[in-house]
Parts: sequence; C-alpha cells; structure tokens
Amino acid sequence: LWFKVSVILLLFSDGTPEQWREMLDINVVSVCLCTSQAIKSMKDRNIDDGQIIHINSTLGHRVVPWPQLHFYAATKHAMTALTEGMRQELREDNTNIRIASISPGLVATEFLAQMINDGAAAKKMYESVPCLEAKDVASSVLHILSSPVHVQV
Repeated sequence: LWFKVSVILLLFSDGTPEQWREMLDINVVSVCLCTSQAIKSMKDRNIDDGQIIHINSTLGHRVVPWPQLHFYAATKHAMTALTEGMRQELREDNTNIRIASISPGLVATEFLAQMINDGAAAKKMYESVPCLEAKDVASSVLHILSSPVHVQV
C-alpha cells in the first residue's frame, strides 16, 4: 500500500477545522482504514504470515521547534500509537500477521520541494543536513520483509 501524506504548513492558531480534518483523514484515518482492510483480507484468505509496513516519520516520535509542523507531528504521533496498538491486537489474536513502522527523517525526494513550492530552497535544505535517500528506506522495507516470522520489527 502507498499513502499520500498531507502536510499543511500552518500554526495551530492559523489552522481551520477543515485543514486539521484533511491531515487527520489522510495521515491517520486512511492508513487505519487500509490497514484494517488488509488485515481482514489476509484473514479471509487464511494468510497467516502477511506483513503491513507503515512509513511514518521521525516526527511521530518527537516535536521539532518548527511550529508549522506541529499538527503534522501530531498526526504522526497518532500513527506511532495506532501502529503499536494494532501490533498488540494482532499478537492477542494469535496471528503471525505483522505490522512494522519505518520512521525516516529527511529523505532527499521531490516531496519537500512540492510541499514548500520552492525547489531551490529544498535543494539548499538537502545540502545543509545529512539526508536519507529513497533507497535507504527501501532497504529497510526489504529487511522487514525478509525477517523470519518470529521477528517483529
């Protein structure tokens, strides 16, 4: 599954309920809906060793001093908690279906340039700090997929 994320750069005081709902719907509700349906599909087809991988963010584990990202970070914290809750539910259900979460930091992609609508500023940001590359995230996905059934990442 692939999820589009919603990042609206705004301060809480400038945000509207519609903007907050959009970010929650895309970053939390849609992931939960797809995950729920994937688990149901696996169980319906007697797949007991399936894997679901959420691509989260380091902002799901900390809050950075950039106020415009605080609500986005809140949605990612929600996904961190929900993923762990889903993992515990599956364990209680005695299934081998596993859920993993990868929380990369800044990854050098077109995402930042599109988010801020400024390719030059994005390039400058990528050059100013060590960044991951898409292949680094892909390598983590492959590691999870190749893990034995008794390993929970």
